Amino acid sequence: MGCEDRSRMAAKPEESLEDRLEWYGESGYYPFHMPGHKRRMPEEYGPALQTAARMDITEIDGFDDLHQPEGILLFAQKRAAAVFGADETFFLVNGSTAGILTAVSAAVEKRGKLLMARNCHRSVYHAVFLRELQPVFLYPGVLEGGVADAIAPGQVEEALARDPDIRAVLITSPTYDGVVSDVKAIAEAAHRAGALLIVDCAHGAHFGFADGQPESPVRLGADLVVQSLHKTLPALTQTALLHRNGERVSSEAVRRFERIYQTSSPSYVMMGSMDSCVRLLEKRGRQIFTEFEERLDRFYERLSGLKTLRVLGQSLPEQGCMKAFDRGKLLISASNGKITGNLLYKELLKRYYLQMEMVCETYVTAILTPWDTRDGLCRLAEALEEIDRELSGPEKPEDGRLFYSGGEAGCGPVMRHWPRTRTVLPLSEAEEAPKTAVRLSGAAGNISGTYVNLYPPGIPLIIPGELITEEIIKLIETYVQQGLNIQGVEKPDGGGFSARELIIETITGRRNRI
Repeated sequence: MGCEDRSRMAAKPEESLEDRLEWYGESGYYPFHMPGHKRRMPEEYGPALQTAARMDITEIDGFDDLHQPEGILLFAQKRAAAVFGADETFFLVNGSTAGILTAVSAAVEKRGKLLMARNCHRSVYHAVFLRELQPVFLYPGVLEGGVADAIAPGQVEEALARDPDIRAVLITSPTYDGVVSDVKAIAEAAHRAGALLIVDCAHGAHFGFADGQPESPVRLGADLVVQSLHKTLPALTQTALLHRNGERVSSEAVRRFERIYQTSSPSYVMMGSMDSCVRLLEKRGRQIFTEFEERLDRFYERLSGLKTLRVLGQSLPEQGCMKAFDRGKLLISASNGKITGNLLYKELLKRYYLQMEMVCETYVTAILTPWDTRDGLCRLAEALEEIDRELSGPEKPEDGRLFYSGGEAGCGPVMRHWPRTRTVLPLSEAEEAPKTAVRLSGAAGNISGTYVNLYPPGIPLIIPGELITEEIIKLIETYVQQGLNIQGVEKPDGGGFSARELIIETITGRRNRI
C-alpha cells in the first residue's frame, strides 16, 4: 500500500461517498472485519452481488459512523439539508418507516396526544403503539373513484381548538394517490396552537425542483418531514431522509430516537446511492424535473383521447380541498362498470407485461419519474389506448377475456366516505391483549385484535382496539371478492371459499353493542 492510499483515508467535504467506496474496493486494504464476505462473494453468486460486495463495508477508519457522523457522512447529510431546504437532515437506511417512528417519538412525549390523519401509513400507528400515545383522528373526504381527499387546514384548526393537550399534528402529503394538502396553512394552524407539524412526505421527495410541481413541505413550515428517496428518485430501495426545521424539536431528540429505530450496521451501498442522488439533484435537479414536466404534458395529452378509461388526475384537483396533485402518480380509473381495478391491473400485467404500482377497487396506479424510458411510456400509452378501444366497443370480444362483461361477480360499491371507527381499547393495550380468531361474517360487535389494510399502501381500515362494524365487514368482503391484496384477514384452509368464511382476530371476551 502506497502513500497515496494512506492519504485518502481522510475524507474531504467535496468527496462523493460512492467514489470513496469504489476507491476503497480497489485499494490494497485487506478487511479483517465485517461483513463476512470480505468484499468478495463466493463464485457461485452472480455478477450483481459480486459488484455490490466490493463496496459493502462497515464502520471502518475513514468512513464515519452514521449514528455519530463527523466526516464524510456528516458532509453528505449537510449537503442533503442544503439541497432540500432543511436546517438538518438525517440519512435513513431503514426506510421512511424509521423516519416516522423517530419523528413521532421525538415530537410527542410518552402517553401524549397526536392529531393524525386517519389515512396515515401503518408505521404511524406503530409509533402510537410504541409510545402509548392517544391518537385523535382527522378523517379525509373521499373523491371520485374512492380517492382520499387532503386534510383541510380548518379540520386541523378545529381539532386543536377542541383539545389543547395535542402536542403534534401528523398528515400524509402527498398521499399514495398523489393528493397534496395545504401544508403551509396547516403548519401555521399547528404553531398557533402550540403544536408542531410532522409530514409524511414519503412519496414527495421530488417536490420543489421545477415550476409546476408542488412545493416541498420542508419549505412550507413543517417541523419534521420524512421523505423516501427510493420511491420517486434514483436511489436504492429502503433509502429515505428525515428533515428537521426550527427549534420546536431538538436535534438531540431526533438523534436519540434515530439510533433506536435504525440498524447499528447501516449499508454503505445504500448511503452511497443516497449521496449520489443528492449530488445529482444539486447539479441538475431543476433541469431534470423541468424536462420531466414537459414529458408529462405530452404523455397526458396523448391519454386525453381515452373514451372509457379515465385519468383521474385530470379531474381530482377540481374536487375536495387539495392544494395540488402530483402528476407523477398516474391514476387510471375503471369506474365505468365494464372493468374493475383488479381486472385492469391483471390485463396490463399479463397481456402487456406492465407492472403497476398499486391496484384498488376502481383504479390502478402507475408511478412516473424522469427515469422512465421513452419506450416504457409508449408501451403504457399504447396498452391503455388498446384496452380503451375494446372497452368502448358495443360487443364483447370473441375471446371473452375476464375483464369484460361488467367485472367480477359480487363487487360492491365504491367507498363514498372514509369509514368511521370507534376506539374501545387503547392501541397499546389492544396489541398485547389475548386474541381469538372468529369468522369475519359474524365479527360485528367484536373488538378488532389486528390491523386490516390493503397492501400497498398499508393504510389501516381498522386497527387493534376498534369496534368491528358491518360497514367494515362489507368493505373487506368487497376487496376480497375483487381479488385485492388485503392483509389482516385469513382465508380458510382448502381451495375455493366464500368471502364470508374469512377469519379475523378479535380481542378475547370483548364485545360491544354497535
